Amino acid sequence: MDKNLPWYAVFVKTGEENKVKQRLDYRFKGNPSVLVPKKIIKERKHGKWYRRIRNLFPGYIFIHGVLDANNYKNLWQVPGLYKLLCTDREPVRIPRNEIEVFSHLFDKDDMIQESDIFMQGDKVVIVSGPLTALEGKILKVDKRKGRARVLISFLGEERVIDLGVNFIQPAGNG
Repeated sequence: MDKNLPWYAVFVKTGEENKVKQRLDYRFKGNPSVLVPKKIIKERKHGKWYRRIRNLFPGYIFIHGVLDANNYKNLWQVPGLYKLLCTDREPVRIPRNEIEVFSHLFDKDDMIQESDIFMQGDKVVIVSGPLTALEGKILKVDKRKGRARVLISFLGEERVIDLGVNFIQPAGNG
């Protein structure tokens, strides 16, 4: 993906992000590209742990590329799309510094994988995974749920998101 092309956020009906993405992909034929950011998170059901794929920002999809007059018109012909984030009738570009944070989190499939961490007293030590880019932004770790609460900036607002973590034993403690 071209780092110089702008990113935009679009509001869609929560739960229909993938349907709207498919419709936009069909209409745009990949230019601009459409992304539904996802994360892998552990959930417990009936006493068993499962890894689930969940949307990072329910109700949002991202568009990466040029929104010329034709693309802008095509955007509004897609069912399930509520609105494009705009100010004074101009689409709001997601700030480059926010996109850079996200680019460190996502793998090639636009997915945020789990990070491997261990606790050293109250300190979280990240061994591997996407959280290495956000070590200073971890607010809380929930060992029981296998999640880390992380503070990020998105569209100019501070937001807390839950990301999946695996707890490991440090070498020599076993």
